Parts: sequence; structure tokens; C-alpha cells
Amino acid sequence: METPLTPLEFQRRARSLYADRECVIDGATRLTYEQFFARRDRWSAVLQRLGVRKGDRVAYISLNTSSHLESFYAVPQIGAVLVPINFRLHPQEIEYIVTHCGATIVCAHADFVDTVDAIRGSCPAVEHYVVLEGAHDGWHDYESLIEAETGEPACPEIDEGDLLTINYTSGTTSRPKGVMITHRNAYMNAVGTLVHVPMTCADRYLWTLPMFHANGWTFVWVVTAVGGAHVCLRKVDPVQAFRLIRDERATMLCAAPTVLIALASASPEQRGEVPPGVRVLTAGAPPAAATIQRVEGEFGWELTHVYGLTETAPFITVCEPRPEHAGLSPEDRSVVKARQGVELITSGELRVVDEEDNPVPRDAQTLGEIVVRGNVVMAGYYNDPDATAQAMRGGWFHSGDAAVVHPDGYVEIRDRFKDVIISGGENISSVEVEGVLMRHPAIQEVAVVGLPDPKWGETPHAFVVLAPDATLTEPALVEYARDRMARFKVPHKVEFVAELPKTATGKIQKYVLRSGRSAIATQ
Repeated sequence: METPLTPLEFQRRARSLYADRECVIDGATRLTYEQFFARRDRWSAVLQRLGVRKGDRVAYISLNTSSHLESFYAVPQIGAVLVPINFRLHPQEIEYIVTHCGATIVCAHADFVDTVDAIRGSCPAVEHYVVLEGAHDGWHDYESLIEAETGEPACPEIDEGDLLTINYTSGTTSRPKGVMITHRNAYMNAVGTLVHVPMTCADRYLWTLPMFHANGWTFVWVVTAVGGAHVCLRKVDPVQAFRLIRDERATMLCAAPTVLIALASASPEQRGEVPPGVRVLTAGAPPAAATIQRVEGEFGWELTHVYGLTETAPFITVCEPRPEHAGLSPEDRSVVKARQGVELITSGELRVVDEEDNPVPRDAQTLGEIVVRGNVVMAGYYNDPDATAQAMRGGWFHSGDAAVVHPDGYVEIRDRFKDVIISGGENISSVEVEGVLMRHPAIQEVAVVGLPDPKWGETPHAFVVLAPDATLTEPALVEYARDRMARFKVPHKVEFVAELPKTATGKIQKYVLRSGRSAIATQ
């Protein structure tokens, strides 16, 4: 007899086997698995009493908290769809996501109540607003609702093809796209992660990665699946991170390269005693060799590089260690570890193909596009059939990432076909940033590219052509941008140029700008 592949199976098993084990640590809040799931059940019942039915969307804007973790179990178990939103987005972007997904309930951490209040008038479909901590006028109090609830949720049958979450990503367009992740997608990615990165109930996972980001790379479910402990870190702070690693005996964490850099660059006073043996997963951009050497050499930690996209739930490759890697020098081993690696056992098939969709040779030189099909590929973009068809043409999801394949089969990204800037693990659409800047009356043309940055991996840089007789300063344009977009999308540098390099057909040559040249191309 078959049963659906869903992360909900992890909660059933965890509650049965690990009821008395510590589930979540969030400041002064400490919950066993039984306590955690009892709260989950009451919250599910509250959501149903508020009118949530199977298929309805519930949006969350929150830090890494125990209440946010509860959402990944309470919402799906009643058949509803969770929409975790990046709290770093501009209010207008949050407004678009809430309205586009049709959320009927918005749950927000107290830090973001004012942001949501500013857009409530533009979200007519939302019926209830719930503050996750504290009490605010015009908002339901999350803890009071849970405390008062005495009923049990009515849990419908779940099919593995049902939507679990909608995760919005900017991609390469000016509007965020809603990535539809199914129960099967998440289950297979979680299991695949555990195959390559084994965990047990003895593990204690430190939440440095935002839970909203691709569903915390599925670790919201992975940790629970094995009965491990979730140790919440609300804001990335090296001092607090090292303290929690010591005090809560954290054994594992996931981090974008910018977080690794922050940890590796912390002073001895900030670090204190650094316990060895912590396992670290990193993704978002290849970690610098110097960072790898410090994390592994100085800290005595074990780093694994993984690769994926929101559209692939998210992991599709892991830089799987091999015995022969152990004999390499630290420098050479760090170069290997920076590769994206090989397919996860459960993720599906990955290829690097040329323009005719033929696999490129394993010569570590021939560039092609990473394409993938299989268990972890999204169901599509929510209410966006055109974007879905474009991304999944030919039966494969097209990543837009340009890569080579080494003779051993390990994939290594060399560039991007898309003009996506990955800064601190966040995807930034250059087209979106350009669109905002072009609204300034003094700007005639603009091109935005990602340039290397020692802290963030890369950051957006704007090359601006001013309108005739117009004047504008870099600080003024940066301030203009800050008022209209999330701060992480704001250009770190603005260069005013007379002309932008273009092809004969008028297309801006962004590779010229990335190389540091702003002159017009000759051909």
C-alpha cells in the first residue's frame, strides 16, 4: 500500500519517537517535540476557525522563531499552502506577493507589523492579520489564540502532488515569481539531503539561514525528520552565533558565503572558544578558498558546498567528498570544495548542455547551461504560465547558469546566462533594479551588473548615462533607490559614464561592464 511522499510523515514519526526530546530552542522558549506539535495542532485548529481551507494561502513574514517553525507544519497539515516571505523586501514587493498569491491570512513578527500596516489597504483579499509576538491594535495575538484554542484540527487527505509552499523569488524579471513546491518535492529533497549529509537525533542545528529562504533549504523538515534540535538565531550576529554553538552544543548549520565570511572574520574576542567538529553547508555562491581554509583549518569544522535554486526545492548538487580529495593540499582541496559537485541521489537528472541541448564534454572548459529534471523540480510558477513554459521548455528546467563539467563529473559554475546578481545568498534581478533607477528623471540609460565583493560575494553596481543637461550625484541616487527597493538590492556603487557599451543591434554588453570597461564596443 502506497502512502503520499510528504514532510508531514516526518512530523508523525518525530512525535511518536522523540516526544520527550528537545525540539526547539528560541531564547527562553524551550519545547519538546510533544509540546511543539501540541502547539502546532492548536494553531491548525485556529486557522480553520479563521476560515482557512485546503488550498488557501497563508503568508508569513518572520525571523527565525519557534512560531515561524510551527508554520511549516501547522499550515500544510490542514491542506493549506504556506507562503514564507523575505522580510528584507521593500513594502511594495511584499504587497505584490500577498496580493498575487491571494493570501487570506498574513502572520508577521512584531518587527514587521508597521511594514504590513502600511500596505494593508492594498491587500483586500486578506481577512485576518496575526502578530506572532506581543499585541498590536488591529491584529490577532498569536499566543492568545493558541492559548484559548481547545479543539482539534480536521486534517484532510494530502496528495504528494498538492502544493506545500509558494516561495517567491525575483528571478530575472521585474516582478517576483511564485515557485510552487509540492509535498513530493520537499520530501525528496529532504531525504536526499539526509543521504549526503547524515544527521541523527543527537544533532543540534543552528538556524543562521533564514527559514523563509527556499524553506530553510528544507532543514525546517530535515532536522525534525531525525528528531534533532532546532536552535533559533533570529539575526545573524557572529557573537551570538558562537555563543549558541557553545552553549547549545550546536553540531551543524547552513550559511550563505557572506555568513561564513562574517564568522571566519570575527575577532578572537568575538569568537571566544570555538568548538570543533561543527558541520557546515554553504550555497549561494562558491565560497572563497581562504574562507574554506579558515573554517576548516582554524575552526576544525567540516564544510560541504551544495548548489540549487528555489525552483529545485532547492538542492540539486552536492560537492561530495571523495577519498582522493583527502590527499590534496589545503589549497587544492578548497578549490575542489568550491565546485557545485554532483547530483543528489534523489534530486533527478542534471546535465550541462550546449545551445542544441547536447551534453557538453567533461573537459572542464566547455561552457553549457545547467538543466535538470526530476523529483525536486517545481510544479511551475504560480499564476504565470508563460514564465513556467519558458523555464521548463523541452521537459527540463533551465537554470540560466553557465557551467563546465570536470572529467570526474563534478559541475562547476563559471558564469551566469541570466543577469542575476547573487549577493549574500540573495538573488537580485538586475532588470528590476534598472527599472527602478530609470524612473529617476535625470537618468537616460542605466545598466546594473554584479561585481565581486569580499563580504557579499558580489554586489550590484550601476552604470548610469545622465539625460542632457541633467545633474545627479551618487549619494542622491543611492538614497533614491533605498526609498524604492529592498536595501540589499540597492547599488553599492554608481559610475556615471558618457555611453554604455552596446552591440550593433543596440544590446548593452554587460560582460564589458563586468570586466571594468565602459567604452562602446567596436563590433
